[in-house]
Amino acid sequence: MSSFEALEAECLHQFGIAPRKTDCRGSFIKLKWFRGLKDRIVLNDDVHMQMYVKCHIMLLFGTILFVDKSGAAVHWKFLPLLRNFGGIIQFSWGSACLAHLYRSLCRTTRVDCKEMDGPLTLLVTWAWIRLPFLAPIPSNPRVFPIANR
Repeated sequence: MSSFEALEAECLHQFGIAPRKTDCRGSFIKLKWFRGLKDRIVLNDDVHMQMYVKCHIMLLFGTILFVDKSGAAVHWKFLPLLRNFGGIIQFSWGSACLAHLYRSLCRTTRVDCKEMDGPLTLLVTWAWIRLPFLAPIPSNPRVFPIANR
């Protein structure tokens, strides 16, 4: 079974629909496909609500937590982790996100590296909290109350 066939089977199992080859880039599924799927889901029962939440989680993975350099796709390796909907909360997503950030920081130190990926929003927020002299001085100090905690 090829990687695309496995991706296709996993999407069929979880969403009842699979992305076309044009909706994928290697082992990555374009975020546009998840956005379109999420917009088409009618929230009339628990199954469809779970599908909607899974799409939203994959979008969070692809845009904030496990971002690749393009910022336009998410690796399908996360889909099997969402199979057991009730067990999603048991995973240590914070640890995985930090591991991804550390790996990205290590790769960035290479001489041939031109761009950085990873959860940079979280890194910047941490830096602003821990090293406030790096943070911009806002005209309204409560614009980002969550980041100020």
